[in-house]
Amino acid sequence: MHELSLAGAVIDTVERHAAGRRVTAVYLQVGYLRQVVPGSLEFYFEHVARGTLCDGARLEQELIPARLRCGCGREWELDGYDFRCAGCGAADATVVSGEEFLVESIDVEQQEPACTA
Repeated sequence: MHELSLAGAVIDTVERHAAGRRVTAVYLQVGYLRQVVPGSLEFYFEHVARGTLCDGARLEQELIPARLRCGCGREWELDGYDFRCAGCGAADATVVSGEEFLVESIDVEQQEPACTA
């Protein structure tokens, strides 16, 4: 259910950058370790967007896999939740990617130039 608050945060961020223009698409990066259910986020995004500049906007989610790096230099994509290095067995891996949750870009409608006649 935390997708509801995430959807609200995305819309708040997008509206601050839309400069009053209607938003047609939002491009979001979501890391595997954020444990976001894409369909749930999309549902709540549509719900929270009603009556805002994002009303009717398409939400595009790029899912970023979790990648870890061990002190021994080995790097791997996380499969499940085993954080141990398959090379040396150490459990002190550093997260390289997979924690992202960010609005990468937005598409907005062009504003019509004001009539000066």
